[in-house]
Amino acid sequence: MINRITIQAYQVGLVFEKGKLINVLEAGSYWILGNKKVHIYEMKQSFVAPIELTILLQNEKLASMLEVIEIADNEIALYYVNGMFKEVLTTGRYAFWKGYLDNAFTKIDLSKVEITETVPVALLENSKVRAYTRKFQVLNFEKGLLFVNGAFVKELAAGNYYFWNNAIPIEVKNVDIRQQQMEIAGQELLTKDKATLRINFFVRYQVINAVKALVNNKEYDKQLYVLMQLALRALVGSYTLDELLNKKDTISKEILENMLVKINALGLIVADAGIRDVILPGDMKEIMNQVLVAEKKAQANSIMRREETAAMRSMLNTAKLMEENEMLWKLKEMEYVEKIADRIGEITISGSGNVISQLKDIFVK
Repeated sequence: MINRITIQAYQVGLVFEKGKLINVLEAGSYWILGNKKVHIYEMKQSFVAPIELTILLQNEKLASMLEVIEIADNEIALYYVNGMFKEVLTTGRYAFWKGYLDNAFTKIDLSKVEITETVPVALLENSKVRAYTRKFQVLNFEKGLLFVNGAFVKELAAGNYYFWNNAIPIEVKNVDIRQQQMEIAGQELLTKDKATLRINFFVRYQVINAVKALVNNKEYDKQLYVLMQLALRALVGSYTLDELLNKKDTISKEILENMLVKINALGLIVADAGIRDVILPGDMKEIMNQVLVAEKKAQANSIMRREETAAMRSMLNTAKLMEENEMLWKLKEMEYVEKIADRIGEITISGSGNVISQLKDIFVK
């Protein structure tokens, strides 16, 4: 049997006889004699071996025309054609035709965590590659702590972080580094003089050391709550009710000074703290109101006594001056007559002329 075949410029023909590769045909026309089979391959596609590739590569001509890449169990390879990513090659042995296409490969060792290979970030987001990566995000108001296999590795700034996806556990713990406010509300406390009251307290704090906050401590916010609660209880218990009410604006400063070392050990800084409300029981509130009313009455009485004393002193001084100066006495008389005259609408005279004489005596004297 004789067959004529034509191999195009972008093709390669493999001639098999009884399952054995006997010839490699490049571009051209050929007569095939006998019971031989010819497999024609497109050079723009990867080479798929009809039999074991190792056997085929024993043919030196074919071996020189193929580029072979082997990928181990813990590896993948990023396959590029003419500079553009095409696909991910997994474990196995692959052969590609040389010359027609520009083939390039980036081998990836998946047994490690860090991405040390030069791989563009955009490619890591490609749907074909995404299955082999792990992505973690740290926002611009956060700090991230990287844990690999349960051990703390390093602190991460804001950004996106990629790691190879394998059996090694990876965790990124994020902590908010913005200023936050904590409310310690409805604390029932006992003062030094055994007065019961409730206090609402607030604390504004910020994480400044993420490692201390998350690695050295567990639930730093709950620890801060308990620290402030105990410090408030101890300080209130050292003051009487009157002292507490007088110093409520400065108590927060005392608490922060006493707790400074413990707060720093949590990786925190407290910017501000203070008592929002002091709530007294109903009976205590009534007693305090009574005390306040009594104090105000005492103040009012004291002011009235001072005013009366001042008035009496003024009258005494005036009397002394009038006694020493007759003209001043006369002026005072005229002042009082003027005041009387202001109140008289009209004068009706009856009887003898004694009234006229008396008025003359008053004004002419």
